[in-house]
Amino acid sequence: MEKTPRGTAVGVDDPYAFAGRCDHLTSEGRCRYASDHAEHDPAFARERADADYRCLAVDREPDAEGTVGDDDPCWADCPHFRSRTRDRECRRCGLAEKRMAHGDERPLLEEHHLSYASDGETVSHSHEITIYLCRWCHAKVHDSWARITDDVAPDPEAVATLEERRGRELDELGFESAADRDGD
Repeated sequence: MEKTPRGTAVGVDDPYAFAGRCDHLTSEGRCRYASDHAEHDPAFARERADADYRCLAVDREPDAEGTVGDDDPCWADCPHFRSRTRDRECRRCGLAEKRMAHGDERPLLEEHHLSYASDGETVSHSHEITIYLCRWCHAKVHDSWARITDDVAPDPEAVATLEERRGRELDELGFESAADRDGD
């Protein structure tokens, strides 16, 4: 199983199996990183410019509508690959996020990194691959043998916290007329 720089487990053997579409990939199959951040890696930007900014990992021709599919991309080939999940639910247990507006409560979901900086020997690139886990699953994955692919239900404490937030949200949405408040 993959490990963090501190040696704790990240919960998967292959982070790329959980990677979504690259954050830098446009719908036309172009590499936005090469065009927008050329100063960070000039050699990479020149190489992509020579290839009309085509994505290194996808590298397929656009279809009739001008979009490029990413059915079987080789994300590990690109030195600037980044995939951050935007789904706001736990990838392990399915708990949905419930944020309270104007509050400073700890979020139910936390960003979980599946890959870390390269060690220079076994991994040639540093890729950011993140998913969301509820804070209870996050702790279980890092502190034990738990895996992202485990078929689990949300932790009872997580469900209680979620329901408590929903209850407060419903209380805030409630309407009480002046007549009801004054007892008339």
